[in-house]
Amino acid sequence: MIVIKSQREIEIMRKAGKILALTRQMLEPHIKPGITTQKLDKLAEEFIISQGAYPSFKDYNGFPGSICTSVNEVVVHGIPSKKTVLKNGDIITVDLGVYYEGYHADSAYTYPVGHVNDKVKELLKITEESLYIGLSEAKPGNHLSNISHAIEEYIKPYNYGIVEEFTGHGIGKELHEDPYVPNFGKPNEGPILKEGMTFCVEPMVNLGTKNVKVLRDNWTTVTIDRKPSAHFEHTIVITEDGYEILTKL
Repeated sequence: MIVIKSQREIEIMRKAGKILALTRQMLEPHIKPGITTQKLDKLAEEFIISQGAYPSFKDYNGFPGSICTSVNEVVVHGIPSKKTVLKNGDIITVDLGVYYEGYHADSAYTYPVGHVNDKVKELLKITEESLYIGLSEAKPGNHLSNISHAIEEYIKPYNYGIVEEFTGHGIGKELHEDPYVPNFGKPNEGPILKEGMTFCVEPMVNLGTKNVKVLRDNWTTVTIDRKPSAHFEHTIVITEDGYEILTKL
């Protein structure tokens, strides 16, 4: 069941989203060679708590960090570690969740660390663009699958791998609610979008194969060919005539 949020609920989620965006803004200058992913995790946790909120991912189903830090071939759910030191040429996806007054916001960005090669730059650019191409289909009366289809059609010409095992999702009182929001599929299928629906759209796109595997820690998910992966995500609400991104300033 897809939960329609009231204006009061949307306003709380808007505040959660602002805290998340401020956290991302605070972290960005620290994403450079020499920093550990554990340090980024600590900075994010302390900042989120200072804003009267709580990291959504902390202890979520046993996850050991407050944020997900996915470096290079790690697609999603990278665990922060003092052993993982960022170096020039890496990319890192910082996936943030904020829990505020009973509601969640969720967003991810992939950042270059120092100078990255042109192929990787292009991967980041196209993946981020595909998110907004998908969001252009987020409006009342449209089918949810039109978002998924638009993302896939935009990425196809580049021969990148679109991850299928992980998708976007509804969000609100729970971090993951109905519906699933895949990054591929046929148009004009599935639920009809209505004002007040809130969900996360999050293309995960690989430089090589779409195939991924989960490592022994049961969290870290990597590309099978160990080529880099990019991931961009926003929490949105469907409005009267389109959508609003809740996770940006």
